[in-house]
Amino acid sequence: QVQLVESGGGLVQPGGSLRLSCAVSGFTFSRFDMSWYRQAPGKERELVAVSTSAGDNTNYADSVKGRFTISRDNAKNTMYLQMNSLKPEDTARYYCNARNTYWDYWGRGTQVTISS
Repeated sequence: QVQLVESGGGLVQPGGSLRLSCAVSGFTFSRFDMSWYRQAPGKERELVAVSTSAGDNTNYADSVKGRFTISRDNAKNTMYLQMNSLKPEDTARYYCNARNTYWDYWGRGTQVTISS
């Protein structure tokens, strides 16, 4: 059974940090490109960051470049998103995605709220 379970969300003040995790099971993690998406109320889901299957290439949305870092541990079947210098506009539900040529899997998300 395929599972992607996000954790690490919460309420933090502007300027703070959070580290999201996405633990996966039920498929070969190392064969999938992994991404973080987010969706704020009333807005479309947007790509935040992506890591290729080997972890040797990453890409970020312009809005998070220099503040967020995506990483993965293929031995632990886990992906991470380190989020620093958080802003109120980063408030959203953050989703983990696994994708390859044939399959596209999603987690249920974890809520991140940035507020003073």
